[in-house]
Amino acid sequence: MNIHFIQQDPWVEGGEYLNWAGRNGHGVSITRCWLGETVPQEAEADWLIVLGGCQCPATTREECAYFDAAAERRLIRAYLEAGRAVIGVCLGAQLLGEALGAPYEHSPEREIGPVKARLTEAGRADPFFKAFPAVFDAGEWHNDMPGLTQDAVILAESDGCPRQIVRYGKWAYAFQTHMEFTHEIVAAGLADVGGKIPVSGRFVQSEEALLAYDYTEMNHLLSTFLDALAAAYESRLCAR
Repeated sequence: MNIHFIQQDPWVEGGEYLNWAGRNGHGVSITRCWLGETVPQEAEADWLIVLGGCQCPATTREECAYFDAAAERRLIRAYLEAGRAVIGVCLGAQLLGEALGAPYEHSPEREIGPVKARLTEAGRADPFFKAFPAVFDAGEWHNDMPGLTQDAVILAESDGCPRQIVRYGKWAYAFQTHMEFTHEIVAAGLADVGGKIPVSGRFVQSEEALLAYDYTEMNHLLSTFLDALAAAYESRLCAR
């Protein structure tokens, strides 16, 4: 398959999404928004993965010249209308909901660092999450969460955020959680904020805890979801 990534900021990289694509021989292309690269207008790849960023869906071009929320929403809709797979991560999850008419909302709690998330009944029934335990560690760095359409299904939640993973359709999944995080990404994120997290909260962990955490199992769980999604998607393509 060919997978296109929208990367908003330099340190919020694809992590395990990119690693998984490389291990499985999938073609990868990336729009690097912070470099001024233009968001495509058409669904040219098999999958679209919209990554997180330091913005929110309401951020304007005046506030961040390289972030074009309207263009990203249009691209997401183009992929959905073409029957392609879309994964939104953090900011990308919120943009996915917005592309379907559901405005993003503020999360009840700010979360930074791994938290305990749990599958809902619908999440336990979703075939792409069979390898997930009922409770699992989920990487976080957010204040907001995706909105819900009438047909949206919440698959995972945490004490601080009731919308960790949302399914919007057969091939559309929103991950408010950063299951793709690696030590390198987190270290780069901390460097971006000057080495010290400038906020506090019940679910905000220390810089030392973020850097000491082993993200391997979290990455493995994400890869099992991607394996299952890819197998179903490719079976559909072969059946045509």
